[in-house]
Amino acid sequence: MRSLFTVIIAAALVVGCAKDPSKDAAAAKVEDPTPAAGEAAPDPNADGAPKAAGDPKAEAPATPTENKEPTARKVIDLTGQISFVGSKVSGSHSGLFKEWTGGILLGDSLEAARLTFEVKTASVHSDFEERTKWSGKLDDHLKNEDFFDTEKFPTASFTSSRIAPQTQGTTTHIVTGDLTMKGIKKTVTFPATISLTDTEFSAKAEFTINRKDWGLTWNAALETGGVLVSDKIKLEFDISAIRNA
Repeated sequence: MRSLFTVIIAAALVVGCAKDPSKDAAAAKVEDPTPAAGEAAPDPNADGAPKAAGDPKAEAPATPTENKEPTARKVIDLTGQISFVGSKVSGSHSGLFKEWTGGILLGDSLEAARLTFEVKTASVHSDFEERTKWSGKLDDHLKNEDFFDTEKFPTASFTSSRIAPQTQGTTTHIVTGDLTMKGIKKTVTFPATISLTDTEFSAKAEFTINRKDWGLTWNAALETGGVLVSDKIKLEFDISAIRNA
């Protein structure tokens, strides 16, 4: 790809290691997404041609599945911060998304909840804790086709499919869901600290991904002869929601 969700985002990596921030966070498990109910899985032997009746490769029509989700569910809006950190040999850069929306769909329990959020990629804001005279240029680079390509892909999103209790380590839950960036969807699994009370929901997580899994392959060392940009990006979120009485 010419010229990190945090995310993503590797662009953050472009300027700025003494220490690789990704080494402080757990690596997310990344897999191809599981087909939705009623959606056929990709056939590695498919030739793209229609299958005739009686052809052993022909697919039987999908049978609609019953909706098993709880009937009493409520969506509450999320607030907080979604950010990322990337690095190269000489340093690291942080970034966040100034514009995003999200919600938590509550069911009978926290484990039955569904977490979702969507960021506007053009709202990426680098070095947000301490802006420099170069931060604006880094913002622009993050927005172009080397990274987010915001004109073509104006949003990136995450939707959880499972929130499971965690009995080991310092976090409380393991979250699984689909992370989509630049039109590429991957299923990610990562640790998080999540709480649900009568009045509030909160979730914090930090984990690493390989930006190349989402087509973010630009590297300064390859493109411009600059220093090597790390493939690993640390994604972070600290979000919450107030439950109405």
